[in-house]
Amino acid sequence: MSGGGPGADLALMTEAAREAGALALKRFRTTQKVWHKSKTHVACETDLEVDALLRARLGGARPDYGWLSEESEDDLSRLDAARVWVVDPIDGTNGYLKGIPEFAISIALVEGGRPIGAVVFNPAKDELFAAEAGAGATLNGAAMAVSATTDSRAARLLASRNEYRSAAWTKRIDAATVQAMSSIAYKLALVAAGRYDATATVWPKSDWDIAAGDLLVREAGGRFTAIDGARLRYNQAETQHADCLASNGVLHDALAARLRELAA
Repeated sequence: MSGGGPGADLALMTEAAREAGALALKRFRTTQKVWHKSKTHVACETDLEVDALLRARLGGARPDYGWLSEESEDDLSRLDAARVWVVDPIDGTNGYLKGIPEFAISIALVEGGRPIGAVVFNPAKDELFAAEAGAGATLNGAAMAVSATTDSRAARLLASRNEYRSAAWTKRIDAATVQAMSSIAYKLALVAAGRYDATATVWPKSDWDIAAGDLLVREAGGRFTAIDGARLRYNQAETQHADCLASNGVLHDALAARLRELAA
């Protein structure tokens, strides 16, 4: 297998994310071509430009690693690779196009169905979250950890902007605050950094949305699962997941139970 160990891969991911972030930031709040991929999902020129840059940098350095990206055609050849790059060139494109600084470049390295390396970079705020399996998580190079909140009524939760409006989050969860934010990758990173206590979605998400954040949360001491408590696996033939919950760990079971109760 080409390349070095996890440290070398994380260094490559970090460098590529910063370069991609600079490109995204250069086009932030500028006019560009936009198209709808679905009723709630859009893409723009920068999505494709960042995707091409990341594929060139990551794929060029590790040609035997597989590739899965929101903005690339999936030919399933990744299923034969021992390690796979899982990429969202710009997570939170809707917010990005509205000039909201809550978007992120998300890169995960997956092996055996689990993320072993992760970088989530918000260039608008110069925040780079990174993690290696078994080695902890960092924010701009400094160690980070999830919050210590134990009371769900004092919890600070994050939800997506669209889902916040449509899924009645303030009624779903008995929490002090439920704040809307664009990018799920960035939301997961903020939970890992201890700025918020949990985030959840009852809408489907794909590998590229959550694989990096999964590792960030777990390496920062939190928990990340499906709402039924199952551990998620990545780089499968089906890349979509029905729901997920990330928390500081202490609140996890109570939040999951509440969400299951509401879904019943």
